[in-house]
Amino acid sequence: LSLSLSLSQTFDKILIANRGEIACRVIKTCKKMGIKTVAVHSDVDSSAVHVKMADEAICVGPAPTNKSYLNMDAIMNAIRTTGAQAVHPGYGFLSENKEFAKRLNAEGVTFIGPDTHAIQAMGDKIESKLIAKAAKVNTIPGFDGVVKTADEAVQIAQDIGYPVMIKASAGGGGKGMRIAWNEEETREGFRFSSQEAASSFGDDRLLIEKYIDNPRHIEIQVLADKHGNALWLNERECSIQRRNQKVVEEAPSTFLDGETRRAMGEQAVQLAKAVQYSSAGTVEFLVDSGKNFYFLEMNTRLQVEHPITECITGLDLVEQMIRVAKGYHLHLKQEDIPINGWAIESRVYAEDPYKSFGLPSIGRLSQYQEPLNLSKVRVDSGIQEGSDISIYYDPMISKLVTYGASRAEALSRMEEALDNYVIRGVTHNIPLLREIISHPRFISGDISTNFLPEVYPDGFKGHQLDANQRRELLASAAALHVSAQLRSQNVHGPLRVRVLSRLASQLNSHMPEKVPEDTSSILRSPMPGTVVAVSVKPGDTVAEGQEICVIEAMKMQNSLAAAKQAKVKSVHCKSGETVGEGDLLVELE
Repeated sequence: LSLSLSLSQTFDKILIANRGEIACRVIKTCKKMGIKTVAVHSDVDSSAVHVKMADEAICVGPAPTNKSYLNMDAIMNAIRTTGAQAVHPGYGFLSENKEFAKRLNAEGVTFIGPDTHAIQAMGDKIESKLIAKAAKVNTIPGFDGVVKTADEAVQIAQDIGYPVMIKASAGGGGKGMRIAWNEEETREGFRFSSQEAASSFGDDRLLIEKYIDNPRHIEIQVLADKHGNALWLNERECSIQRRNQKVVEEAPSTFLDGETRRAMGEQAVQLAKAVQYSSAGTVEFLVDSGKNFYFLEMNTRLQVEHPITECITGLDLVEQMIRVAKGYHLHLKQEDIPINGWAIESRVYAEDPYKSFGLPSIGRLSQYQEPLNLSKVRVDSGIQEGSDISIYYDPMISKLVTYGASRAEALSRMEEALDNYVIRGVTHNIPLLREIISHPRFISGDISTNFLPEVYPDGFKGHQLDANQRRELLASAAALHVSAQLRSQNVHGPLRVRVLSRLASQLNSHMPEKVPEDTSSILRSPMPGTVVAVSVKPGDTVAEGQEICVIEAMKMQNSLAAAKQAKVKSVHCKSGETVGEGDLLVELE
């Protein structure tokens, strides 16, 4: 069936307006369908994997996204130059930009996604909530309107009742979202969310709504054609998150029964039909402990975590999107959609998991080997050994997916895959992923979006040994030590020698001795990023915990505070500057 569908005539050439793993993912399906592909890239991505995979490649500008992957003029020129008949936007970048879809339509180029009406209606959180209510979709109590001042935000929060979530009206992905439990946190959340919303989306409107404590984040995949047909392709459990961004996802959810699954699926389809939706899309819900579910938002694009749905349904969602865009009817009915086995996805990031569960890390992949020697493992990646993870783009390395007939099999295979994954040259989050999937709470399905802060209240510290494991490790170390001592009895002269290469030995004499730094008097950047604001100047007196500056990395803002009360000795950064991890920002006396 899949082969015959692939051979149906769709497009001769598709341009992929994206980069990294999702561009590679779309190119793979295009190759399977016999469609020529065009990659676009920034100058720093000229030798990226997606560029090598495509039949043609066009440079659309320098590294910053607003000058390349968000540069509509350059991308439109690439379409004209190559004669591409359709554009797949992937996720992020221009995937939910109605202006881009309009410009394509005006030039007779097909946008592989929904029409501009659906993008606009679902892209605005205020409008989407009103449409959802009208379509009889369960919604969260909140304020449907624009919040202009901190005082207004506080009044609304008090009317709704704490806790509240303050978030950007435009866009998703966890950007511009803050949870406030009191008036002070509401004012701080209003300030940060406004700044992040303006920075990420150029739209500083905010929405305030009731925050559901201990919720699960469960989403429904929908697929609709241009002829009024729409299906729900089961759910994905996406509750394991850090800073409102997903880390581990699975399909199906351990929590849903058949009745709840069907109710959520039917409401998702009602919403899709209410906006004449066509293509693949996702309706996100918050689900409380009583299995009450509330509409969160609709993403009018392919989701990052779509592979786990493909694993349990046997569908190629990119192929379905291309066929729908060409005008074909869906060939499936709701009763044809199976739940076949279980699939789990771990998002492998170039991040330091010991800092806030993952702050971006940059560098070159000196060694890189995916665990594809194992069966029932899928790796969606857009990098290879030697690739650079840069400050300019999302730090994702890959999406590691395992599947099996049961959840236990999928989890066992995930443990094995994580243990066999080789990544050197950048700090990565595999230690955290490995701990999550083997944690008793995760294994039992006792999870919520608060899983990480609840399980690791003091932050992730790595694998913690119990008493028996510690004794075993000490005994092993002692045995190795004694073995080395016995072996060295035959060696005359001084022992425990440092063994260096000739070059390292020569260079070692030039290495300065590292003196421990007084971290209470020196503030260094914990990650590479851009200085958004500096709140102090030399001579100022700061209190312990007072904000000194704000660093933005990957469009997330991080407030850095003083570790003690002191006078500011010197300031080594200013707003707008790019800083690296460990760069000196401020010195205190």
